[in-house]
Amino acid sequence: MSRRPSRRFSEMPMRVTDGRMSLVNATPQNKDNVFGKLNIPKPQSGTSERRTSFFGKGAGGGGQRNSLFGSYGGTEKIKDPRPLHDKAFVQQCIKQLCEFLGDNGFPGTVTVKALQSPSTKEFLKIFEFIYSLLDHTFQMPTAKVEEEIPRTFKDLGYPFPLSKSSMYSIGAPHTWPQALGALIWLIDTVKIFNSMKGQNLLFADFSDGSSELEEGVEYNKLFLDYCSKTYNNFMQGADTFEDEDAEYLSHLKRLYNVDEALLDSQQEKHRILMEEVERLEKESHTDRLMAQRTEKLRLQTDLQKLQSYRAHMESFKSHLENKAAGLSEELEAADLQLESLKQDKIRLQHILENQKFTPADIERINRERNELQQTVSSLSRSLEEAQQLAWNEEITLVKTRERAEVKLAEYHKLARMLKLIPQSAENACGHDFEIKTVSDYGPTTATQIRTQIQNPLKNMLLDVEEEFSSLTNMKLSLEETVEQIKSNISEKMNDIKQIKDQIRRLDQQLEHDMQEMAQEEEKWAADVDSAERNKKLLEKKVMDGYEDAEEQLKAAQQQYHLVLQETKEESRLVANNLTHVFSAAANHLGIVEKHCNDQLKKMDKMNEIVREDQADLQQLKEMIEYFVTRADSFA
Repeated sequence: MSRRPSRRFSEMPMRVTDGRMSLVNATPQNKDNVFGKLNIPKPQSGTSERRTSFFGKGAGGGGQRNSLFGSYGGTEKIKDPRPLHDKAFVQQCIKQLCEFLGDNGFPGTVTVKALQSPSTKEFLKIFEFIYSLLDHTFQMPTAKVEEEIPRTFKDLGYPFPLSKSSMYSIGAPHTWPQALGALIWLIDTVKIFNSMKGQNLLFADFSDGSSELEEGVEYNKLFLDYCSKTYNNFMQGADTFEDEDAEYLSHLKRLYNVDEALLDSQQEKHRILMEEVERLEKESHTDRLMAQRTEKLRLQTDLQKLQSYRAHMESFKSHLENKAAGLSEELEAADLQLESLKQDKIRLQHILENQKFTPADIERINRERNELQQTVSSLSRSLEEAQQLAWNEEITLVKTRERAEVKLAEYHKLARMLKLIPQSAENACGHDFEIKTVSDYGPTTATQIRTQIQNPLKNMLLDVEEEFSSLTNMKLSLEETVEQIKSNISEKMNDIKQIKDQIRRLDQQLEHDMQEMAQEEEKWAADVDSAERNKKLLEKKVMDGYEDAEEQLKAAQQQYHLVLQETKEESRLVANNLTHVFSAAANHLGIVEKHCNDQLKKMDKMNEIVREDQADLQQLKEMIEYFVTRADSFA
């Protein structure tokens, strides 16, 4: 065992760096491997603080630790050593959770597929159900659930942190593994609680004298002995407990009578079964119906190809049968000829045997025989050459027919794009532009096909040219109309300019009149001031000539009122005249603007019509050019 420095302060046990897990808090990855390698927590080494025991001062002096037994979670966060981001481990935990809920009578329907990404509501139901197995009076709080659940796990002693934010999105890929690990830990807690709940004895030594011991009590005794030894060693400064692990494992094997060979065979069977389950799950994820449908479509396509190939081979077979019949007839004729030649040969041989020939006759006969042999050899070579030539011609004919079928398919495709076929198509005009195959027509010539296609196309071209000429005339007339409208608009714009000049002159005249009125008002104000001065002078001389002054004042006031009334009348007349002139000019200007707007709208409509006609003309031109090129290519 390794020793650490004697003076350090450690609030929590240090975990071993090789990724081992606690025997109590760890989640088993394999149910059958009950007695695998023990995973005991490795205590953490801290600073050089003094170690003291919670139960009092030990004899170790400076070699003891300060153990805060019971405060499992301090300020330091522990990293979860379980492979929660491993898909295989997550799937195993999901299966374990699903089996636990099914075995304990979960009220809802839970499947492995639903637990891949559950909602927050489902998670709360599962948590409430599992926790109710520990505390039957537990009820899920209605407010601040995201704070209560992490606090509940912390109170139960869950060693790993759960953030409050993870409760908002339980089914997310980055939060669900941590929540799943917490639920598996809670399931293990429930299992330990259920196993300990029915045991009334702590050790088997206090039994009532019976010869048999309960396995749970014996196991608890072994476990408590193991915990006390490791804790004592931990307080002495030890960080690893391999010897204690091995001893505890041997005691457990003796207690449960573990057969190593049987355990290995069971593990191998479990591995084979797990591989079979994974294979079946992969097969279940694939859509067999879609695969079978794809296979059916592929087989149907192959069947159609085979049927077409069979029809082609049957036609080729009939052709070969006809050719074989001809050859058999020729062979029969050749056999008859050969038979006649044999008879002639026998006859000549009989003549040769019964008569004597001169050397000249023998030489002549040999020469004739050589000539006949040469003739036969030349005729056989000619026959072979003719047969080879006929075969080459048949191959060439088949290739030419295939190329013709390809060209015919391209023609039909192009005609369908142009809506020329079938006979009821839009552009067919009741004509049949479809070219039948050679087998449909029989011995059809290219002249008949040209006659079938070119005459209706020429008629259609003539119709298109007539429509094009009519549209061209319409376009010219519309252009003339547009020019006339433009000239009218220019004239109206000149009228508007003249009216604006008149309005500008009237504005200047109005400004001049307003200035004159202002000058007259100033003049009248000066007259009023002089009259006031005269009034004051008269008041001063009241005593001298009151009556004369009063009469003069009345005369002056009457004259002032008359002048003021005349001035107001003149101002009113001028204002009325100006108002009438302005209203007439504004009305005339509004009428002119409305007329101009109407003309502009009409012009825009005419432009749109002209653009649409141009697009139609362009399309007709392209169609005519295309028909001309196609007609030229067919010609």
